[in-house]
Amino acid sequence: MKLATIRLADGKTAAVRVDGDTLVHLGATDVGSLLAQPEWQSRAAAVSGTTSYAAADATFATLVPTPSKVVCVGLNYKTHIQEMGRDLPEYPTLFAKFADCLIGATDDILRPVETTEFDWEVALAVVIGKTARYLSSPDAAREVIAGYTISNDVSERAYQHDVPGGQWSKGKCSQTFNPLGPAPEKTTFPT
Repeated sequence: MKLATIRLADGKTAAVRVDGDTLVHLGATDVGSLLAQPEWQSRAAAVSGTTSYAAADATFATLVPTPSKVVCVGLNYKTHIQEMGRDLPEYPTLFAKFADCLIGATDDILRPVETTEFDWEVALAVVIGKTARYLSSPDAAREVIAGYTISNDVSERAYQHDVPGGQWSKGKCSQTFNPLGPAPEKTTFPT
């Protein structure tokens, strides 16, 4: 099943199921609020005969506008690490992004005027659909995954590395620095 959050003409948003060229309204304001509902998968799959929209006319918002957290894994792509002249890490490098970093896949990124090393990386985003803490196995982790989408991790490398006090948060957390799916054909939630 493919899901998205679209912007409506009245300024609100709606969670939709992508059925080919048609977007079916799922009765939730966004995919995040849909995932919070019990039995969301069966409910989203069963919706029919409600309001629908033409996919070609839709404007897509960020998939989950108000996540409780956005946790990212940095330095996870060997070729990119090497092209930046960095050493391969022994352990994962984690960093967070804020909710106001998230924008729709085709929204404008607001580039700070003083940027000198503006960069981006495509990433796989894993959307967690259930509360999860201290999971004991890979199977337990898979059970909380609601779906996957595309993320664009935008960075200002000078903020991150080159200026006094440079740090990951400073380089990656400017508003709009994370377009997050979907191109609907690229966002999949298991049924």
